[in-house]
Amino acid sequence: MKLFLKCEEANHTCDKNQYKDASLLALIKLTIHLIYCAACRKYTARNTKLSKLFKKSEIKTMPLDQKAAMKERLRQEMAK
Repeated sequence: MKLFLKCEEANHTCDKNQYKDASLLALIKLTIHLIYCAACRKYTARNTKLSKLFKKSEIKTMPLDQKAAMKERLRQEMAK
């Protein structure tokens, strides 16, 4: 069993952890990697901050009918 991850693998595990998709063993390996890799600690910190911002953002999307109407108006204006 390999305990040490390459940075690319560590970043992938960090991304998977963001979506609660990483296994316990993968998280242990990531933790070990983060102990000695400052670049990956920084990546993980930024990734965590970004995830928290998205959760707090309360993003609202346009309803599909309005989106279709806007698309049609744009198409008509471009055809002129």
